[in-house]
Amino acid sequence: MADDALKLPASVTIDETAALAAQLPAQVRGGRGVLRVDASAVTASDSSTIALLLEARRQAEAAGRGFEVAGAPPKLVDLARLYGVDALLSLVPAPSASSASS
Repeated sequence: MADDALKLPASVTIDETAALAAQLPAQVRGGRGVLRVDASAVTASDSSTIALLLEARRQAEAAGRGFEVAGAPPKLVDLARLYGVDALLSLVPAPSASSASS
């Protein structure tokens, strides 16, 4: 369902994460089941992206919902691995990510 997905823009860096974080409470309350974050459009990310995703996960779990990041680009997957939170974020790499990384 589209209502249960949070679609991230192409750029999710420190300049954009505050506005995205402000949307989280309504997004979490507005759905049921797994909160799916669609990261397929992300081309620019940094450590604030990881912080945003961890906060989304925390809010989803507090609301009794599951959490998943779908379509994660290779750079985001690598960044999450670097910080040791890839398993926490339930990253589902973009189809091309499996051939691009490793």
